[in-house]
Amino acid sequence: MAGQAGVIVTLDGAIHPPDAPLLHADDLAAVRGDGIFETLLIRDGRPCLVESHLQRLTQSARLMDLPEPDLPSWRDAIGLATRQWVADTADEGAMRLIYSRGREGGTEPTTYVMVNPVPERVTAVRREGLAAVTLDRGLPSAGADAMPWLLAGAKTLSYAVNMAALRHAARQGAGDVIFVSSDGYILEGPRSTVVIATEAGGDLCLLTPPPWYPILRGTTQQALFEVARAKGYDCDYRALRPTDLHAAQGIWLVSSMTLAARVHTLDGRPLPRSPLAAEFAALVDSAIVSDR
Repeated sequence: MAGQAGVIVTLDGAIHPPDAPLLHADDLAAVRGDGIFETLLIRDGRPCLVESHLQRLTQSARLMDLPEPDLPSWRDAIGLATRQWVADTADEGAMRLIYSRGREGGTEPTTYVMVNPVPERVTAVRREGLAAVTLDRGLPSAGADAMPWLLAGAKTLSYAVNMAALRHAARQGAGDVIFVSSDGYILEGPRSTVVIATEAGGDLCLLTPPPWYPILRGTTQQALFEVARAKGYDCDYRALRPTDLHAAQGIWLVSSMTLAARVHTLDGRPLPRSPLAAEFAALVDSAIVSDR
């Protein structure tokens, strides 16, 4: 519902008016992008894959040298924010967990949970799919472990490069981006994990780039693979090149909010409609609530 008011809850249990100021002007989230975040979907009145997201929040905090997240307080804030949201609407909600280093001068971290309506763009992409372009990420597929300052596996608040890539794609008439490493391997989207479907020896296989690449491990992709394997699908991590995408039986950009965005056009080239489109969407729908 476009007119639905948002929800903001800080980790001390306080509920804040969504239109009131919250951050100090010198908060490092604002002046440096120095912090981390997670995005969860609220569906059927409950947040999805909470523990997976908290686990990734903890990993991001370690990579960023932030204090260890107080997980019980995060769980309480998530629960309170969810109750506030569902008290007023049955619509899905877009929940964000925000964890900033705090104000300049070494104060306590800034931590809060916010919920807003799911953007109309998301619902349209779920239904219609999207066009994507491949862009060079400027990083090799290997060696990121030797450069921890690049924060390749952390979900940081510093999204300027990702947003610039999306604007570049929009100028080309595309709705999203698939990053490619400097040595020619598929990495990820600016806000998603790349998953393709292939057929080998008559068996359907779902593939995604290896997690040791300089990419963010996808919570939805991991849940998808668990559900798909339980249903008899082969799922694997594999080095992929752009030619593998064009030869695939389907390409999806998978994330906790959009869920499964089918790529129908890649680098200006229309792709055949995947015969697995409905089946794949159903698998992701099952995966997103698999922790219940």
